[in-house]
Amino acid sequence: MNRTYRVIGLMSGSSLDGLDVAYCYFDCKKKDGELSIENWEIRSAKTYPFSDDWKNRLRSLSTGSAFELMQAHAAFGSCMGTIVNRFLSDHHLDKSQVDFLASHGHTVFHEPEQGFTTQIGDALALATATGCTTVYDFRSADVALGGQGAPLAPMADKMLFPEYDFYLNLGGIANITCNIGGRFVAFDICGANQILNALAGELNLPYDHNGTIAARGSLDQQLFEQQYVIDFFQKDYPKSLSNQWVQENQTAVFLKNENTPENKLHTAVELTARLIAEAVFNVLQKEKFEQEKYKLLVAGGGACNGYLMQRLQSCLSPKNVSIITPPSNIIEFKEAALMALLGVMRMENTPNCMASVTGAKKDSVGGLLVQAP
Repeated sequence: MNRTYRVIGLMSGSSLDGLDVAYCYFDCKKKDGELSIENWEIRSAKTYPFSDDWKNRLRSLSTGSAFELMQAHAAFGSCMGTIVNRFLSDHHLDKSQVDFLASHGHTVFHEPEQGFTTQIGDALALATATGCTTVYDFRSADVALGGQGAPLAPMADKMLFPEYDFYLNLGGIANITCNIGGRFVAFDICGANQILNALAGELNLPYDHNGTIAARGSLDQQLFEQQYVIDFFQKDYPKSLSNQWVQENQTAVFLKNENTPENKLHTAVELTARLIAEAVFNVLQKEKFEQEKYKLLVAGGGACNGYLMQRLQSCLSPKNVSIITPPSNIIEFKEAALMALLGVMRMENTPNCMASVTGAKKDSVGGLLVQAP
């Protein structure tokens, strides 16, 4: 069976940059129950920044009331619908050219140890606003099976980028995937852009362009060591992080520190680079994964931070790990394309969440389906 899917993937990440929208084509082949992606591309993509009101609202939901949560759930679904309609208009597309939408929503709670994960953005409101069938809630099935429900990125790494050894996503949270001869392990490492963007905000900037401010700073050794010894960073995988954990244990600590924003940014970059490098080295040792050289594909907004990339490459060099950056549309929209892919796999009733990554009892087909009324 061969089939082409035309899908719009939607991703709202923890860095609160905005809603990433990617219109993707997937040429699929299914034989003996196995799905493969023969060709794929991001045809068009755009990030629609959130207003300050939405940023503040999303940031505060985890400490708000149940009423506020449900109010935001409905409103965010409608908001995404408005953005999708604008995207269609901006790119001269008609809904007849879209097979379905695949929405991650916005994570408010991620507590797999307590048996739940919560992404807001009412899919029925989204489907109603756009007139498009919508697939959503890609994490809950895995959590119900005892898994972390995260990271989801390894499925895109496996299906779309099989030629690499490591895959690093530098969004609000840094997560990594390792391809060990076709067997995948993956986990969250630490906070990334959530911390860096918050520190840039102390200088009234949305982010530290190319890491130039961090590069001017100096290391705060005490702050670095205070962060470096956090228990989660020593914990074995599989493991995942919530936005609340990063905000409470990392972002708030950096913001309360009385050093200069430049020095705090420098320290945050150094911490992130070192923790990522150590995560790579731990995988190599634990999995007995030995090669002369390794290739690491990096995506997400942090891939555009030149100073962070420089420090990361320096930290990885002892193990001959080379950083490779893909074309800009993949750097920026890999996660939105991932959502589109997970939607395709849901439509094909093919497992899209790997137990080897999440620690679940078995692989699962994640995603719920709603049709426009």
